[in-house]
Amino acid sequence: MNLPSSSLNRVYLLRHAHSGMANPGQGDFDRTLDDRGYAEAEIVADKASDRGYRPDVILCSTAVRCRETADAIKRSLHDDFEIDFIDEMYNASEQTYLDLISSQKDSQSVMLVGHNPTIADLLESLVGEDAFHAHMPSGFPTAGLAVLAFGSNNSASPLKWELVDFIAP
Repeated sequence: MNLPSSSLNRVYLLRHAHSGMANPGQGDFDRTLDDRGYAEAEIVADKASDRGYRPDVILCSTAVRCRETADAIKRSLHDDFEIDFIDEMYNASEQTYLDLISSQKDSQSVMLVGHNPTIADLLESLVGEDAFHAHMPSGFPTAGLAVLAFGSNNSASPLKWELVDFIAP
């Protein structure tokens, strides 16, 4: 699958970290990270920073657990950038995520902080079923960070994206 952005060459797909069950009267949207989730978010953020991953733009679902995961990334990168919080990423389709990526015309890299199954479906569409299952035989874990590069894939493949790294807590 090809994305029509001429300058975009790296995509980061980050699934939110582990969240607790909703409290009585609390909706799914408002669920927060639990202790495990806070630890996962910090571990993945630190690993990403250590590897020099610095997206130009971070697009994040407005759901509380995604916002908390993105905050860990921002703290770890020590960068002075804003996170764009996007309501449409909650319960979004894969096409919505693709449209958001494609809209980044002036960026070389973009990170999406979102939800499963959309993150996993998008990754599988971009890199193919074989590459997806080779790296994640048990599925896309919470706080997992997939790093994709454009145009680095084998020329025999119709897919233009390659999974170059995967960070798990």
